[in-house]
Amino acid sequence: MTASPDALPEDLAAAHEMIARLTQELALKDATLATREAENARLSAIIQKLQRSQFGKSSEKLAPDQLNLAFEDLEMALSASEAEAEAATPMNLRKARTPQKRTELPAHLPRIEIVVDIEDKSCACCGGALHVIGEDRAERLDVIPARHRVLVTRRPKYACRKCEDGVVQAPAPARLIEGGLPTEATIAHILVQKYADHLPLYRQWQILAREGIEIDRSSLSDWAGRGAWALKPIVARMLEHLKKSEKLFCDETRAPVLDPGRGKTKTGYLWAVARDDRPWGGPAPPGVVYTYAPGRGGEHASAMLKGFRGVLQVDAYAGYNALAREADVSLAYCWAHWRRDFFDIADKGNAPIASEALQRIAELYAIEERIRGLNADERRAVRQTEIRPLVDAMKAWLEEKLPLLAKSGRMAEIIRYGLTRWEGFTRFIDDGRIEIDSNIVERAIRPIALNRKNALFAGSDEGGAAWGVVASLIETCKLNGVEPFAYLSDVLAKIADSWPMSRLDDLLPWSYVNPRSDVA
Repeated sequence: MTASPDALPEDLAAAHEMIARLTQELALKDATLATREAENARLSAIIQKLQRSQFGKSSEKLAPDQLNLAFEDLEMALSASEAEAEAATPMNLRKARTPQKRTELPAHLPRIEIVVDIEDKSCACCGGALHVIGEDRAERLDVIPARHRVLVTRRPKYACRKCEDGVVQAPAPARLIEGGLPTEATIAHILVQKYADHLPLYRQWQILAREGIEIDRSSLSDWAGRGAWALKPIVARMLEHLKKSEKLFCDETRAPVLDPGRGKTKTGYLWAVARDDRPWGGPAPPGVVYTYAPGRGGEHASAMLKGFRGVLQVDAYAGYNALAREADVSLAYCWAHWRRDFFDIADKGNAPIASEALQRIAELYAIEERIRGLNADERRAVRQTEIRPLVDAMKAWLEEKLPLLAKSGRMAEIIRYGLTRWEGFTRFIDDGRIEIDSNIVERAIRPIALNRKNALFAGSDEGGAAWGVVASLIETCKLNGVEPFAYLSDVLAKIADSWPMSRLDDLLPWSYVNPRSDVA
């Protein structure tokens, strides 16, 4: 916002115009900060309420593990909110952060000293040699898999014996968390353990304590929250790329979230949008983005997929219907979901219609397995000649059997489910890019279910959003064969070093499959 003296206008009218513009920018930033401060106050109040619940009546208390999980997600959300507010504030207007409790790192950890020195050791005034008069020394906790270490950054200070003014010293290296203990690799390790290895932060704290490293659990939450916030622009960019595709998969899964007002959990959802064109040799890299929403209504799908035009492969949930009506989106339904309904009936025995339906569907899957890996045109040709007759015969058979069943019976309901959605179920026959089912996105949400099982719930809506951000990058790394820890370590280091927003594409997970020489 500040202008250099050379850039200040000499004309009075131009000066007034500059003052008005700067005043308007400052007012906008003040409004943004006020919003973030209100959000911080709300999150702080929730944390205080949870802290008080530790000493409430036994019937009102949360289990210790549940309470720890709630605290870490709320504290992550608070740290992410603070990071956003700081990023929107000019350096000269930022308030000093309350310093965190800084613990001496254990002496038995190996020290890797990095000297950040100046290149020219001659005095700028007289040309004489500079001599060392001291140095700044900072220790940060770093981590490599299964072993912790301390990185010691030494920055010698120089002064001239002949001249009295000026101390020369190399600038401090950039950090994601200014003044914090963790390196970017440490933050990446915490995120990978929490969201890839399904290890909650309070368990990570216990692991560190076993090694004699006394780091507060709230500090781990702070580091993870700031890391997740820093990664948000990459995930937003990744979703933009996915929505430019002509075909996507979409599904949603429960993400229980703590509701402190009721002392219980409420049901939030992580919506997964996935792309994987490998079955037909498509050129686009695979990827998945998880977006948290407080509900399962179709409005969340419409908001998330705004701007997408093409085929959306889903499980026939009615929430997607509005998207198809409002936008140029065609829905392709999942045969695997329909097949499960028939299986549930057949599994109980004495269900000839369900058993025959399963046999007919198995014939379709046998053909699909055979043509997997062929290009889109080849797959379409096989489907037209081999699958089309089978599907047409199955429809006629179902229409023949339906009148013989009780209208209110489960078998009749299952058949009507498919017949009323027949266009969506058969869309794959005319388009070789479409899959027969949406198993690709179902596989993508399995890690979310596993994390839900281990972590029980997210501590807040903001914690659910952070969950989606980090999981998007980790699971996309897996789809592209990229190691998540190495990827996040490198990306967080680049972000700390002020990576330009214009080059966000270079930080997407699939850009690390075959790194380009200009990505530095």
